[in-house]
Amino acid sequence: MKPRTAPTLVQALSLIVGSLIVAAVFLFSPLSSSPGPDASQGPLFWIMTLALAALAVTSVRRMAAVDGHPLLATLTAALFGLWILYFWQLLTVALDVPRVLLPAPSLIAQSLWDNLGKLGGDFVQTVLKAVLLGWALGSGLGFAVAIAIDRAPFLQRGLLPIASLTSTVPLVAVAPIAVMWFGFDWPSKAAVVVLMTFFPMLVATLAGLQASMKLERELMHSFAASYWQTLCSLRLPASLPYIFSALKVNATLALIGAIVAEFFGSPTSGLGFRISTESPKMNMGLVWAAVVVAAVTGSLAYALLVKAERRVAFWHPSIRGKK
Repeated sequence: MKPRTAPTLVQALSLIVGSLIVAAVFLFSPLSSSPGPDASQGPLFWIMTLALAALAVTSVRRMAAVDGHPLLATLTAALFGLWILYFWQLLTVALDVPRVLLPAPSLIAQSLWDNLGKLGGDFVQTVLKAVLLGWALGSGLGFAVAIAIDRAPFLQRGLLPIASLTSTVPLVAVAPIAVMWFGFDWPSKAAVVVLMTFFPMLVATLAGLQASMKLERELMHSFAASYWQTLCSLRLPASLPYIFSALKVNATLALIGAIVAEFFGSPTSGLGFRISTESPKMNMGLVWAAVVVAAVTGSLAYALLVKAERRVAFWHPSIRGKK
């Protein structure tokens, strides 16, 4: 029995191009148009949809099986996302799903384009001001407190319980208080983000500082290395995967915290403000456009941190084993 060989890039691309052509023809054909409010799609539509679903699964699997450049993994993920958008568009239009429940991707894209300037101002207000500053301050403060606790273990009895207490305070209770303290502009949202990102960084850094082996620490001690020399040369490098994990988690928490905090008071801009004001108007295209901006921002931030981790901690076994 001959071993199964991996498909080549040309074979995978040929299948993908053919699949996308068939999908595009079906999407714009009368068969996939809405039959009306009192009618339903016929069996031919569902047969074609299931056949396209099987074709989509096959094309993604073929692309994922191709060996070669690491960029192929990104292309595979992009192809998977493209198929998700395709079936979202196909089913919402063909089944005449109300826009209030789930707008089609084409409607969201049109709303995103029509309100590009407005959403750009929201992005600056929420991400570049509240999220970025709050994420940096919260993560930096958590890292500094973790070093202080590690240097003076008696602080662990006082600081760690207080830090864990901050992580249990509900966001819906903190946001209105922060608005009263810091005003309706972005500083109050940054304060909420600081509170949300402090504890994950603290816990991750403390765990990372204990990641180095006892034998390695004893070797540094035998060389008469000071605490700070051991920290900088051994313990901090060993804790980099833990720190980057906290940074990636905090990037998501910061975005969520800033958007939710804007529901409780904000000036006339911000992603959370846009969602909260447009939802009662049933302007779901703009609401989903704001959600898309937030989702893309969070994904890009995560990807940048992953790339930075691979550059900084490339020597670590947990990073070296990844493609």
